[in-house]
Order: sequence, then C-alpha cells, then structure tokens
Amino acid sequence: MVTLQQLEDFFNAWADMMWSTPLVVLLVGGGLFFMVSSRFQPYRYFGHAIDLLRGKFSDPKDPGHIPHSQALSTALSGTLGLGNIAGVAIAISIGGPGAVFWMWVTAIVGVATKFYTASLAVMYRGKDSAGILQGGPMYVIMEGMGKRWYPLAALFAAACLIGALPIFQANQFIQLLRDVVAIPAGWASPDEHFTFDLVASSMVAILVSLVIVGRIERIGRLTVRLVPSMVLLYLFMTVSVLYTFAGDIPATLLLIVTDAFTGEAAAGGSIGAVILIGVRRGAFSNEAGIGTESLAHGAAKTTEPIREGIVAMVGPVIDTLLVCTCTALIILLTGVWETDAGVQGVTLTAKAIEQVFPVTGMYLLLVMVGLLSFSTMVTMWFYGVKCMGFLFGSKRQYWYSPIYLALLVGGAVVSMDIVNGLILATYATMAIPTMISALYLSPKVNVAAKAYFAKLDKPDE
Repeated sequence: MVTLQQLEDFFNAWADMMWSTPLVVLLVGGGLFFMVSSRFQPYRYFGHAIDLLRGKFSDPKDPGHIPHSQALSTALSGTLGLGNIAGVAIAISIGGPGAVFWMWVTAIVGVATKFYTASLAVMYRGKDSAGILQGGPMYVIMEGMGKRWYPLAALFAAACLIGALPIFQANQFIQLLRDVVAIPAGWASPDEHFTFDLVASSMVAILVSLVIVGRIERIGRLTVRLVPSMVLLYLFMTVSVLYTFAGDIPATLLLIVTDAFTGEAAAGGSIGAVILIGVRRGAFSNEAGIGTESLAHGAAKTTEPIREGIVAMVGPVIDTLLVCTCTALIILLTGVWETDAGVQGVTLTAKAIEQVFPVTGMYLLLVMVGLLSFSTMVTMWFYGVKCMGFLFGSKRQYWYSPIYLALLVGGAVVSMDIVNGLILATYATMAIPTMISALYLSPKVNVAAKAYFAKLDKPDE
C-alpha cells in the first residue's frame, strides 16, 4: 500500500524534475525572446491598457463572454491567490531574500509572455463540441498549429485538470482559519483538528458551489469586485509595515539584490538554487507562460486579439511586482524569516503581520486569505471545466464539478508538502505546450501587433 510519505516523495521529485534548468530556460528565455521579438513595443502601452479596462473601446456585441475588465479580474483572481502570500513565504524560507529578485525578473519578462499568450487566446479561439466559442492554449494549438498537434493540446488540458484543483488554496486557508479562530476558541487543537478542518472546508465548498453554478459570467462579476478590494487591503497592511520599519527599507532592498547573486541565505547556498526557487515561485504566482491566464482572457468580448494581450500585461505587474513584493517586504522587514526559521507558508506571513498588528493582524490576514482563496477557487473551477470539456466533450465537462468540490474538502486535511509538489509539477507540465505554441505562433502576433499599434498611433489615417 502506498503511504502518504511515498506520495509526498514522488510528487516532490516530479516537481523538482519538471522545474529544472530546461523549464527555467523555456519560461525566462521564452519571455526574453518575446521582449526582443516585439522590440519592447507592448511595454509602452500600459496607458492604453487602462483605457481598455475602463471600457473605452468595448463593444457588447463583440464575440466572447465577459468584458476586458472581468477577463483581467478573473485571470488575476486565479493568480492573486495564496501563491502571493504562502508562496512568497515558502520561496524566502527555502531560497532566501534573493529568490524575490528572481521573482521580479520572471514578472518583467512575464509581461511580454502574457501579451503573446493572451493575444493568441483570442486570435485562435475555437468552438467546443456544442459549437460555443472558447479560448485557451488547447484551442490555440488546434486552431493555430493544426489538428496533428492534438497530443500537445491534450497534454495541457490533462495537466490543467490536476493543476486547477483547489487543494493548495483549501489547505492553506483552513490552516490559517484553524490557527486564528479554531484553536484559540477551543474548537480544535494543534494535534486534533480533523473534524474542524472537515466541517470548515465543507462550508467553503458550499459557498464555491453557489458561485460556480453561474459559470464564467457570474465569476467575472464576482472577481471584478473582489480583486480591487483585496489589493487595496493588502496595500494598507504593507504600508503600515513600511512605515514601522522605514529605516530598514534600503538595507532590505539591497539584501534582496545582493543575495540574488550570492545565494548565501539559500538552502544549499548556491545561486542556481536561488534562481530556480525564484523563477518557480514567480511562475506559480503570475502564471505567465503557464497557460491558465489564456483560458480567462480567451473569454473576453473583443474582435481585436492585441487588445486582450495589452490588458493581460497588467497581470504580472499587479500580481508579482506589487502584491508579491508586499509579502516579501512584510516578511523581510519584520525579520521573521530568520527568527521563525522553522515556520513555512501562510503561517510565516501571519507571524510577520502580527509584529505590526499584534491584535488585529491575524484577523486582517484571515480576511485577505479568505478572499484570495475563494476567488482563486471559483476561477480554477472554470479552468478545469473548460479543459474537461475539451478532452471529453462539453456535455461531460460538468462532471468535473463534484470531483473539484470533493477535493476542495479533501485538500484541507492533507499534508502541504504533498499538495505543493503535485501542483508545482502539473503547472510545469502546462508550461510546455503553452510556451511551445506561443513561440511557434509568435510571428502571427508580431504582424497583428504592428498593424494594431500603427492604427492606434495614427487613428486618422
């Protein structure tokens, strides 16, 4: 009989194998290729992205399911999850402060990657077995590269079925809920908490089910309200930490940069280990090149693929350069990454916030994590259902829902190490077909982008 320890060892070994140097080269090298191939042109149009999000160029008659703003908020609700809080804490615990620098690098090149993958998600939308227009890497591969590439499309869809499961979010949210509420209230103890975890995760599953019955339209309406609120709440918490430790900010930023090239604080003490951890966590955070973002952006109401690519560029900036940096500064400035070296994940971030908000800190973080987890859970369901429909037909796609909800409950009571390895491994697997198709079809995006930007810069011609 296979033990939990054997599963943990297998999943972690699989994740380590997948997230080795070749994949780092594919993600970062691919992003650099996109930056050079586009001649950095998309980076000059962040102002246009804001106009698009405000609905300046929107037409409700355009094909698709949701407006630009809801497409971005849905994509962000999938990426603005516990990777930004627990994931950054794990990266610093294992890779030291230098891992944050490589997360930044991943985000900067990820801007170009998202421009290409989201543009392709609209450019090569396909119809499912029910004749409904759909977007995502599997449709990009089939419509843009041809049906002979079906195995590559199926590889993405199969990996996404697992990668989209809410195990990580459920695990970390219930862990924090247990630490903040259940144990102080006497409803659970550090050693006996199975019953509480089961009841709490079941209640979360019921709430998620109430949203997912409304499909992508209801998810879009929910996330466009939740995402700005989450970001503003987290910025308030971070600004409070920055104010308290203002004198230490320059030294902390210098530490992030210097440790990125020395690896002194990393497990193993090598620069290579720091880079791998930073890129792994950066990709898991903003999902640039992973392909899940294309599933959301492919649902946007637009006839201009480049517009959705421009909107998608905002994602890594908000997700990694803003929110992940907030988490990193909270952990590094308070010093808990050194004083609480044995603590990992969301608990480490909680201890850091408690330094500045000794009474309310844990509750503020609980609200933040609850919002992040919930929005991510409903979005990931959408991703998984779309992949289920691609593999088995649209009539069978909702078979995924009971499996998803059951694992949402089960994810709360398993080891985080098992969860961590499984999700990281499948995310890496998704990146392979996504990046191959984006690199293969990038000349098509370059042609469309050249025409779009020329028209945008000279509207009267």
